[in-house]
Amino acid sequence: MTKRFFSTLCLALLATVTTIWIVACQPNTPPTTNSTSPTSPTNSTAPTNTGSGGGVKDNLRLGALLPITGDLSSIGAPMIKSIDFLVETVNKCGGVLGKPITYIKEDDRTDPPAGAEAMTKLVKVDNVGAVVGSFASSVSTAALAISVPNKVVQISPGSTSPVFTERAKKGEFNGYWYRTAPPDTYQALALANLAYKKGARKVATLVINNDYGVGFEKSFVAAFEKLGGTIVNKNKPTRYDPKATTFEAEAKGAFGSKPDAVAAILYPDSGGAVIKAAFEQGLTKDVKILLTDGVKTEDFPKLIGNTPEGKLILAGALGTVPGADGKSLDTFTKAFKEKTGQDLGAFVPHSYDAAALIAIAAEAAKDGTGEGIKSKIREVANAPGQEVSDVCEAIKLVKDGKDIDYQGASGNIDLDEYGDVKGSYDVWEVQPDGKIKVIDRVSP
Repeated sequence: MTKRFFSTLCLALLATVTTIWIVACQPNTPPTTNSTSPTSPTNSTAPTNTGSGGGVKDNLRLGALLPITGDLSSIGAPMIKSIDFLVETVNKCGGVLGKPITYIKEDDRTDPPAGAEAMTKLVKVDNVGAVVGSFASSVSTAALAISVPNKVVQISPGSTSPVFTERAKKGEFNGYWYRTAPPDTYQALALANLAYKKGARKVATLVINNDYGVGFEKSFVAAFEKLGGTIVNKNKPTRYDPKATTFEAEAKGAFGSKPDAVAAILYPDSGGAVIKAAFEQGLTKDVKILLTDGVKTEDFPKLIGNTPEGKLILAGALGTVPGADGKSLDTFTKAFKEKTGQDLGAFVPHSYDAAALIAIAAEAAKDGTGEGIKSKIREVANAPGQEVSDVCEAIKLVKDGKDIDYQGASGNIDLDEYGDVKGSYDVWEVQPDGKIKVIDRVSP
């Protein structure tokens, strides 16, 4: 090898390594905005008149961060439509702060890294003052790491992990976190009461291995044991990885000990595969399957499929879901059906109410920043004040300086100091034809 050839080779290698390094160090391109309101540009840029917190003082810039795709998309897509409906309603009656709401929605893909990336875009590029989202507790956890330090209010319509209450008690969120669905400490107690009421004394747990599943499992085990029941796999809980490709071991771990019932805390796509694996191993016979809010969709029974005799595998399964019993629920249900052609799905009223609270609080504060919204949100949600259910009327009243107590479609939305609400729970059952029917209501 000549000296000249050796020098040329070294320069070529150095150039290649440098190119790779430059490409690798480029920042990730933020996810594309799915859509905006008619009043917002498709590719919105952050305005310059920023306030002291996230967002801008003279305009409400509202973000939505929900699963349009991914494991929870069957529930997330209707939730987005309810926020669309809220924004359209408010903008028709004059908007907030004298202007239409600027609305940017992002798909978190039911994935924490994707959710964090989308929240970064909403905060840093779109300069929102508040965000409705996310649904999955694990995604909300990832998003909070961006929203809270940047003083952006985040209201989840469905992240129910008890972990958020624990963190709020430690002062980690500084008042920038709220939710319109009650935490699983309440739903777990409701599901435990339902299991015991149905005669189950030996129950196994099967949960998705994330904040939602493990937090629910902890609360359910404590509640069921307090009633006098036994958790048969307590010492070796069954927790599944949603990214796994096979679930035979997890199915056997939950169903193999022949419990009276299995409390299954799942997401639809991955959870359906676990239940199907249990059926294929002959483990589901005579075992009552108890489900929760994460799979309350008519697509879920279809995903699991039928027995060789043509009967639905999941027929007769029972579940709980945060109920909606607000004073305006009937009016909202009718209006939503007329607008979208869809019946009310799980967490749809909670999503509408989350966006409504943000709009009302911004008007009450005369400030679209996260700091301004935070300063008024509990005030407009809680007593004392004139009870009002219509969001346009509520905005008019606070604009005139009146005290209000917003009564939502999902409930009275009384927010405590940790951002939580309490609520009742609907009991739903999978019918033989795959339809889901609410058959009862239980309280924690």
